[in-house]
Amino acid sequence: MNQNKKQQNIVFVCTENACRSQMAEAFAKILKNRGIEVYSAGSKPTGKINQQAIVSMKALNYDMGKHSSSGMDALPEITFDWLVTMGCGEQCPSIQTKYRVSWNIPDPKNMDPADFDLVRDLIQKNVTHLIKTIQSNSTGT
Repeated sequence: MNQNKKQQNIVFVCTENACRSQMAEAFAKILKNRGIEVYSAGSKPTGKINQQAIVSMKALNYDMGKHSSSGMDALPEITFDWLVTMGCGEQCPSIQTKYRVSWNIPDPKNMDPADFDLVRDLIQKNVTHLIKTIQSNSTGT
């Protein structure tokens, strides 16, 4: 087995970097292996994480309380392998990437908790698929 596989970098982007991209980053951190580095950012970050996102993720035993909302200028100046936008219309021309993916994830910010959790689960499903795709491509299968 080749131990010198290239590190894969994923960045999840939405407007505020307070909810959807933060949950995607959390799921990717839960699911990733050592060969994947995960980031998130926003075009107009709020500076704080959506409280309902924190509660929703806590129900899955993940503490997002230490996450912080940040802008694209806080990202490292690298070429990312994967740029994932969350369906908020962000184009992110300043982010250099090999692959661009746009997920049509509804903004759960003002949803009731049950609907919010459905959006969380959709994000989890999409992130799980992306991580499996990256891992299978990196093993040459």
